[in-house]
Amino acid sequence: MRIDKLLANMGYGTRKEVKTLLKGGNVRINGNPEKSPKTHVNPGEDLVTVMGEEVEYREFIYLMMNKPGDLISATEDAHDPTVIDILQPEDQVFDPFPVGRLDKDTEGLLLITNDGQLNHRLTSPKKDVGKTYFAVIDGEVTEEDVKRFSEGVTLDDGYQTKPGKLVILESGDVSEIELTITEGKFHQVKRMFEAVDKKVTYLKRVMIGELELDDDLELGEYRELTDEEIDYLMGITNLEQ
Repeated sequence: MRIDKLLANMGYGTRKEVKTLLKGGNVRINGNPEKSPKTHVNPGEDLVTVMGEEVEYREFIYLMMNKPGDLISATEDAHDPTVIDILQPEDQVFDPFPVGRLDKDTEGLLLITNDGQLNHRLTSPKKDVGKTYFAVIDGEVTEEDVKRFSEGVTLDDGYQTKPGKLVILESGDVSEIELTITEGKFHQVKRMFEAVDKKVTYLKRVMIGELELDDDLELGEYRELTDEEIDYLMGITNLEQ
């Protein structure tokens, strides 16, 4: 990898700013001063320092966000702010992207990474990775709904969903439920309830597989995943770190 790209990726500035660092003699590779931005280094083997500080290279970044209900799950949007826009600059330099998609008005657990392979596996229906949602429903959710969801329901476009696990937390004119599904069709949770003549008025994702949303994260806050959490995601998708 070119030294200027490595330093830019690690948050030492733009490519132009990194070139200034290099020209100033502030960068050393294995103890030797380096001024050329075109020099290639092996991040796993070469010792790179900037003003005496060792550069700790990371290829991937893994973040957990408690997504608020006013952000688009995308890297950029012409009209609305995205989940990437609220990341700190030192995290944005990794060019991360959201894993899957939460509707703009849906809150809760969103993973953000630049690991394309993990993203693909977590969102692939073939992996059957469950996504669990908490929802408030306008209407009485019944055991008949539980049965229908367990068999899969037919959406408005004729698509037959995979079975979903519906748990009734509170039933009445306004109901509260948890639903676990292994797909991510457009507006799927809302459309599944529309299929049984009910309406979702609040939706929050609380879990991916067995990875739960951190209760300490306020809306709009995020943190890096722990090593254990990353290992768990790698395990359920049959990937090796």
